[in-house]
Amino acid sequence: MIAVEQAVQAGRAAAALGAVSLEEELALIRRGTEEIFPEEELVEKVVTARREGRPLRVKLGVDPTARELHLGHLIPVLKLRQFQQLGHQAVLIIGDYTATLGDPTGRNKARPPLSHEQVLENAKGYTAQLFRFLDPERTEVVYNGQWFGQMRFHDVIKLLSHMTLARMLEREDFQKRWQGGFPIGLHELVYPLMQGYDSVMVRADVELGGIDQKFNILVGRDLQKEVGMPAQVGVCSPILIGIDGKEKMSKSLGNYIALNDTPEDMYGKTMSIPDELMMQYYELITDVSLAELDSLRRGLADGTVHPRDAKRRLAREIVQRFYGAEAAKAAEAHFDRVHREREVPEDIPEVVLDPGALRDGRIWIAQLLVRAGLAASNSEARRLVVQGGVRLNGQVVTDPELDWLAESGTVVQVGKRRFARIVLKP
Repeated sequence: MIAVEQAVQAGRAAAALGAVSLEEELALIRRGTEEIFPEEELVEKVVTARREGRPLRVKLGVDPTARELHLGHLIPVLKLRQFQQLGHQAVLIIGDYTATLGDPTGRNKARPPLSHEQVLENAKGYTAQLFRFLDPERTEVVYNGQWFGQMRFHDVIKLLSHMTLARMLEREDFQKRWQGGFPIGLHELVYPLMQGYDSVMVRADVELGGIDQKFNILVGRDLQKEVGMPAQVGVCSPILIGIDGKEKMSKSLGNYIALNDTPEDMYGKTMSIPDELMMQYYELITDVSLAELDSLRRGLADGTVHPRDAKRRLAREIVQRFYGAEAAKAAEAHFDRVHREREVPEDIPEVVLDPGALRDGRIWIAQLLVRAGLAASNSEARRLVVQGGVRLNGQVVTDPELDWLAESGTVVQVGKRRFARIVLKP
């Protein structure tokens, strides 16, 4: 029988339920998960689905709170893709109402509110990026505004009656905020109920999410039981650590690999992750088979595989997943040329500075980085300088207040991978 990982790589496992053995199916579902609860119920659901020929309804909810996604956002999406390839039905919920509220998970203060229009605009970019991995023909897309937008105040009160304050304060993040004297908005207490109610409305058999979503998924189980519906099983993935090796991947921390990064940036950022994170990235992001992963672990442990070689393969695998094999080879060659051979790239983008951007021929280094697209804000630019990550023609900039005398042709470098050539407009 064809190995399940080969079926994943070929993208053909969705043809029918039971295309692989039960053991292989469960092994793939368990891959890269931190917790399945209750696992015995998952096994029962899979066995029943195979016996009855009824695909499981596997739910993933996403809140379009921003336009740019990174690899951390992708983890449950790839798990949803695995379920698709095993023949199950993906149910993608776009949280156009929950996103306006804001998920309080892991936060010590309330999220700033978003308008419904902002959320819908963000959703366009979300779905475009997610369907690079999901099969549209086997994905049911629903917006939770379809039911929340129809609720009357009476319906909201009825939903709230299913939860006690004591139960809600069992959440670790709410406990910390309560004990630390940080305010908790009443609207934040509603969020887990809304996510749980989504599961009722789509009749979810399985819900996917990061391990930080466990409480919300359990609320969904409770609500389904109360209405006499079979309770969903939670399949939770670990939180992906960012390329700094310290904090979870986050755009605000700058330790992320964006889904729309260039192949060169994606390769270079992967090469910067600490060695001890490699296997997590292999397991969660790539399609490398379970047997190969076991062999790789043993090789790294006994010294027969050099960490550098393993990381180069990881970088190729990740770029290939997004851009194909040729782009991965080109990105590796670019990395070797720039970082191993210490050469400046040939195709540096040019940034034109008009006279209005200068004052007496000078420009603040932070503004230069922002205008060059090498920093998202002045504060990020200052941080990059303080960290020693900015160079002008190869010389490290140490003063975040530098008022640079602009010179056409200067190469600005941030980190190891990002370059821009300054051109002065007459």
